[in-house]
Amino acid sequence: MVHLLASEVRQLLHNKFVVILGDSVQRAVYKDLVLLLQKDCLLTPRQLKAKGEVSFEQDELMEGSPLHNGTSYREVRQFRSGHHLVRFYFLTRVYSEYLESILQQLQSGEDAPDLVIMNSCLWDLSRYGRDSWSSYRKNLESLFGRLGQVLPESCLLVWNTATPVGDKITASFLPCKRQPWVPFLKFAVVEANFYSSAEAKKHHFDVLDLHFHLRHATCHRHTDGVHWNGYAHRHISQLLLAHVADAWGVELPHRLTVSKWIQNGPAAEPPGQEVERQPWGDRDQLASPLSPPMPPPRRGPLLPFPRLPPPPLALPPSPPVPPPRCGPLFPPPPPHPIPLHQVMPQFPLCSQDACFSSDHIYQSDQFFFHSDIPSGLSSEADFMFGPQRPVPCLSTSWYQQRAPVVHRGFPRSRPHGPYVPWGRRGRPSKRRPPTLPESRP
Repeated sequence: MVHLLASEVRQLLHNKFVVILGDSVQRAVYKDLVLLLQKDCLLTPRQLKAKGEVSFEQDELMEGSPLHNGTSYREVRQFRSGHHLVRFYFLTRVYSEYLESILQQLQSGEDAPDLVIMNSCLWDLSRYGRDSWSSYRKNLESLFGRLGQVLPESCLLVWNTATPVGDKITASFLPCKRQPWVPFLKFAVVEANFYSSAEAKKHHFDVLDLHFHLRHATCHRHTDGVHWNGYAHRHISQLLLAHVADAWGVELPHRLTVSKWIQNGPAAEPPGQEVERQPWGDRDQLASPLSPPMPPPRRGPLLPFPRLPPPPLALPPSPPVPPPRCGPLFPPPPPHPIPLHQVMPQFPLCSQDACFSSDHIYQSDQFFFHSDIPSGLSSEADFMFGPQRPVPCLSTSWYQQRAPVVHRGFPRSRPHGPYVPWGRRGRPSKRRPPTLPESRP
């Protein structure tokens, strides 16, 4: 995943209307995106903790209720620039009358949303009584069915799964009275993510599994067990932008991947200590110059070369046998009484790669038995070879020849900037338009 800069994010979301709906975690997603549209720096702990403020990084509070932790809390924020529009709606339930009013507002508005990012889980499971689990599943079905009717075909909806929570949860959204099910909320979140992802895919919406990506990032989670610091939220923003770029067919720049300080980060900061983040541009000036990048590895042929047989081992020469000092114990055998009528022809001297008898088909007349040999005798001359064709000296066998080298095509010319007007196209929408009831005669 490529780490996008603020200038590239502005180009990716140029003339786009982005809508984010959810709880306080999604509000931090909205704030980090607004900050990234303007400058390359991270959210401070004070900015992450604040809610209902009149202005945040040149945005405005469009609607806000007095600060409280009830299910009727409302907060609507919007950031508008010359070519960008980002809006946030705070939700305490995945589907309700308030959400229906938001959908009607988006449907009747002048600008249709191009990107919708949404999640709601923790409030649904902890603030609506004993039937919260069954009502959550029913509301999921109603939500995605309604979104398929309201959102235009060109709108991209990304459902974020709920982020992992800690073993000990002390966030302020929980009811004041200690509930016995609070320690098991982390397991309920996993199950809720499963059902919400399945329901979103059933209606052909995109799913970004934040629970999977942050499962090992516990050092970036706050002590309340729910919220995250600026490093984690920057990583979430980069995941979202990479997903959106892939869905829209935008080719991202090719360079180094996300730094390890986003994935792993430094040691956890002491709670309550606020540190102003230094912009990345200033950090590059103070940091030591980086070494030049290594050249890309050269590509080899697609087909590997066949392995050649190992050369024969050279045996040491045998020492000469001294001549015997005395005669042999047994006399030499007498010469063969039967003369050999035909001498077997000598094979021509060929290289080791030549093809021999196993590579040729012999005819039946190449072998014959001599009739002058009396029956009952057995010797090496019982059968002899007939006249044979000379064996040609062939060149190097086929399995020792080098395989042809297959060259890849030249890389296509890429223009500057992440937008590519040709080659890659955005993924076609899998959603189908809502079917209208047929008119009866």
